[in-house]
Amino acid sequence: MTAFLRTTALAGGIAALAAGSALAEEVNLYSYRQPELLKPLTDAFTEETGIAVNVAFLEDGMVERLTAEGDRSPADLVLTVDISRLASVVDAGVTQPVESTVLTDHVPAAFHDPDNHWWGLTTRARIIYASKDRVEDGEVTTYEDLADPKWEGRICTRSGTHAYNVALVAAYLHHHGEEATKDWLEGVKSNLARKPQGNDRAQVKAIWAGECDIAIGNTYYMGQMLEDPEQTEWANSVDIVFPTFEGAGTHMNISGIAMTKAAPNKENALKFMEFLVSPEAQEIYAEANHEYPIAPGSEPSDLVKGWGEFTPDDVNLMDLAALRPDALRLIQEVDFDG
Repeated sequence: MTAFLRTTALAGGIAALAAGSALAEEVNLYSYRQPELLKPLTDAFTEETGIAVNVAFLEDGMVERLTAEGDRSPADLVLTVDISRLASVVDAGVTQPVESTVLTDHVPAAFHDPDNHWWGLTTRARIIYASKDRVEDGEVTTYEDLADPKWEGRICTRSGTHAYNVALVAAYLHHHGEEATKDWLEGVKSNLARKPQGNDRAQVKAIWAGECDIAIGNTYYMGQMLEDPEQTEWANSVDIVFPTFEGAGTHMNISGIAMTKAAPNKENALKFMEFLVSPEAQEIYAEANHEYPIAPGSEPSDLVKGWGEFTPDDVNLMDLAALRPDALRLIQEVDFDG
């Protein structure tokens, strides 16, 4: 526990470590998700099992930290968002495969690593936020539409090199090939109202402020904005549009978990992984984070259901992870953020 306290302090944030130290059993988690977003889950797990969950929040550098710690790492599990980040942890050789009938029964094959190193927990759609006042229904329906000159000076987005946008470009590359993807990126860039900046919520704020008319973002940010009194007005100024790729569906990404190679509390770590894909935990996670649960039979929250139905793209997420380097190269070639 002493070593874990040291590493979590360096990581920049810890949750429930003092309380956890009084319990006989524990599991240690490195997370790219902030502890408060996981607290409903960790509290429910501890109440059910008596096992404390110690969460170390890392803003970045998870792979580098695990590589440096090696076999001495106090981390049992890593939880992150975005398929490229999950793949990078596995590619670094700091995880181990997990065999579990509970996991295979609750996580569809499309949402876990073929070699069982990472397992999906929830999904989110990368959608379009559209001004209620300045965008007509049906005016934008596909990702391809974003390059249409009619949107010149009307689009806002965060950095093109952010993991969420790189994954979207990788999906475009999968469906359309390199030449068409580069043309599309150039078209979208020419339609930007301002230089890429801020996070997804900042783009919705820009729509509310009249700086642009549409923006690219993840679905769950709508839920987060509606919970924040300072941001509710931003959220109410936009509609959610579920665009599709021509001939395919809406781009999806994932949050997922993997067991570290070091895992000093392997048995407890497996219990926590299996708990996270249970119907109870899936609904807690979906409610707390406004995402789509993965386990069969689980339902999203009423708020998320209210955003509408859509057809998810069925591309294998590992295929997108493999295309990430090419997607990033194309983003840089067109100087998307310039």
